[in-house]
Amino acid sequence: MKVKWNEPARKALRKTASYILTQFGRRSNVAFLRKVYQTERLLQKNPNLGPAEPYLADAPVLYRSIVVNRLNKIVYWINDDVIEIVDFWDTRREPVAQAKQVK
Repeated sequence: MKVKWNEPARKALRKTASYILTQFGRRSNVAFLRKVYQTERLLQKNPNLGPAEPYLADAPVLYRSIVVNRLNKIVYWINDDVIEIVDFWDTRREPVAQAKQVK
């Protein structure tokens, strides 16, 4: 399946990667991005790998999420043969507020 990142998800990923780069250095940033894209490849092979996202249960489509590391997760839905990544959540933030951004 094809993976498509929408702009809010791409922006959240860039913001997180930038923070990691400035606070922890290049090596940590590379390791972080490698883990994100490794998770993306897992989704391509297994689109239903992530469970339904409980904070988006009342949305018109079935949103799923998959944990990248203990601090971040990818929120996505499956649209025909495309996995659409709609957001990149920081798991330390308020999940209800993040869910409102997706809806």
